[in-house]
Amino acid sequence: MSAKGPNIPLGEPIRTSGAPVRSIRIYIVGSHSTGKTHLARWISKTYGLPLVTEVARSVLAERELPLEVLRTDIERTADFQAEVFRRQAIAEEQAGDRYVSDRAFDNLAYAASHTISVKKITAGLSPSYVEKLRDPGSVIFFVRPQRELASQDGTREKIDWDELVRIDGMVKLLLEQHDLDYVVIATLSMAERARTARAVLRGYGLSPNA
Repeated sequence: MSAKGPNIPLGEPIRTSGAPVRSIRIYIVGSHSTGKTHLARWISKTYGLPLVTEVARSVLAERELPLEVLRTDIERTADFQAEVFRRQAIAEEQAGDRYVSDRAFDNLAYAASHTISVKKITAGLSPSYVEKLRDPGSVIFFVRPQRELASQDGTREKIDWDELVRIDGMVKLLLEQHDLDYVVIATLSMAERARTARAVLRGYGLSPNA
């Protein structure tokens, strides 16, 4: 199934008699304030997979960058986003071949919105990273924005619905530009999100923990 739906691999399942026999990399992508982290944590806990957490906030804290700087200083913003993407790639590499990642190349959408150095930043989007996203062992869930979730999240001072929609569109463009299959999560209900994820991951041979 495609367009862009679950790219379910054929052949031998990931699990045989309960033992993992193939890599599985799950990516949760989309704009901020869409509930990606909740879904990533649920999948990690339900299937016993390591969780690669968002690195942007830790980089922000380390550099002691106020949010207004990321909106006005395009040079520092470009440097920040490049470091975020670098750290994301390293964290995924360290996680091995079985994990849930609370992001993929999402920060490139933010870079396009707040800096003019996107070309420099996207140099870090190596062919090998894109190929990893295309691999049959990779699953991408694209979580779309919901007005009800557009509330303060403890990091951003306020949530701008128009910005959410703009970033959402940029993430979609990145997915389409690199011809990546993905599963759309367009419901507000966490129960329905979980059911969608469970149905897709069943196709990959994954079973919830007992």
